[in-house]
Amino acid sequence: MKAWLKTISALAAAAVAVVLFRALFFAMYTVSGTRLEPVLMAGDRVLVNRWSYGLRTGGMNGLFGYGRICADSVRVGDIVAFDSPAGGPGGVLVCRCAALPGDTVATPGGQAIVPGKAATCAAEDHYWMQALGPGDSIDSRTLGPVAESLILGRVCLVVYSHDDSQPFYRGYRRWRTLAVPQ
Repeated sequence: MKAWLKTISALAAAAVAVVLFRALFFAMYTVSGTRLEPVLMAGDRVLVNRWSYGLRTGGMNGLFGYGRICADSVRVGDIVAFDSPAGGPGGVLVCRCAALPGDTVATPGGQAIVPGKAATCAAEDHYWMQALGPGDSIDSRTLGPVAESLILGRVCLVVYSHDDSQPFYRGYRRWRTLAVPQ
């Protein structure tokens, strides 16, 4: 086999391995906004463990049913990445899990919401996600409880952090790199 063909084959195999690794095991997202300060800051590039709650299955426009392989439960306090629900801003959101299905949650307006039991909420497999920051946070207070099927995984590491309002050489936050969010 010619040397250039071996090189192309090796590069193609490496590209397929990277795509599969990213699709099945880990994904990286950039945090925008101040919803989770001081735990996560705008400009943090976080690594999400897609296996932390089990690998999501299903797809093909509903042809196969939703499920998880090696399923595990979300715990209160976990920092979770999830797809934005219908009617949300779109994209991937990151919030802290504040309540599990069946827990009672008191909102600032005084209304008690019981995921899985009240008429205002959906089925048992919904979680209450809450931001830590002040202001107009996009979380379960505005979106409602988040379905388990939308959860991508647990945020496990801040890989890189950069203040995007600063030039590249000034905005790097050394002290946040490789930090584990708590």
